[in-house]
Amino acid sequence: MKHIGLVLLFAATVAFTGCSEDDLSPTSVININNPQDNEDSEESKSFDAWLDKNYTQEYNIRFQYRYNDKETDLTYNVIPASFAESKALARLIQHIWLEVYAEAVGKEFIKTYSPRVIQLIGSYEYNANGFIIKGTAEKGLKIMLYGVNNLDIDNPRINVDNPYEEKEAKPIDLNYGFFNTMHHEFCHILTQTKNYSPDFQTISSGRYHSTDWINVKDPDAAKEGFVTGYASGEYNEDFAEVYANYVTLSPTGWQTILTQAGPDGAAIINKKLSMVKEYFQNSWGVDLDDLRAIILRRSAEAPTLDLRNFNINENE
Repeated sequence: MKHIGLVLLFAATVAFTGCSEDDLSPTSVININNPQDNEDSEESKSFDAWLDKNYTQEYNIRFQYRYNDKETDLTYNVIPASFAESKALARLIQHIWLEVYAEAVGKEFIKTYSPRVIQLIGSYEYNANGFIIKGTAEKGLKIMLYGVNNLDIDNPRINVDNPYEEKEAKPIDLNYGFFNTMHHEFCHILTQTKNYSPDFQTISSGRYHSTDWINVKDPDAAKEGFVTGYASGEYNEDFAEVYANYVTLSPTGWQTILTQAGPDGAAIINKKLSMVKEYFQNSWGVDLDDLRAIILRRSAEAPTLDLRNFNINENE
């Protein structure tokens, strides 16, 4: 499971107020201007029909954008995903994630191995250890994506060239916010289905930061032979991070990591990449360079997509 974190320094003040039964307002708190709050609205019905056609029927995936207590961790305070941002992200995931694998390996591949549920949450989860949880996966069955309301619908930006960009940069980087996480979690699903060589575990044996990976900054991790600080936590996350970063970064972006790593760190990272490539080629018939080329092409097309008014009758 991937919990990508940014170290935060914050203080929270919580005020508790009470009210009597007489204080309760008879007015509904449902926002009638938000189609998500009104399942009978034409806009909501139209989007639900599009999801049924393009996710459920096409890939056997249930795309959930409405808030559901049963799908969330109640130890965190989160807010629902807004309708417009949910709709935009559904279109982006279709084009830049689902159709990537359909094009590279075939529709049956992604239909068979993709998670059965994608659940959207409007805000991030803030972990007690001081980092933001942007995505989680549950046993290959469900992917949770957080922070959906931060999406800038009219300026979809995907950073493929600078792995060390400031994470607070605006508009948000969709790779950092969503797609790197999705590729990472999908890698876990595949490696749990078919094991990779245990030799991978020995490459950085004794170097993992099992208890303090959150304090390892990405540029420092590279010098130790890890593509990110998160990769330094343990070998399964290391494997998935090599995969997710390689396929979402351009050759320029990947070379930036190798340059930062220096000769020793780069040699370790390249050895890991070689094993990741071998696994995907031998186990799944996937050439990582071909897959990356498709991802980069489709990522570059993001600004041209209509994220507000796409037609449910179009075979997109």
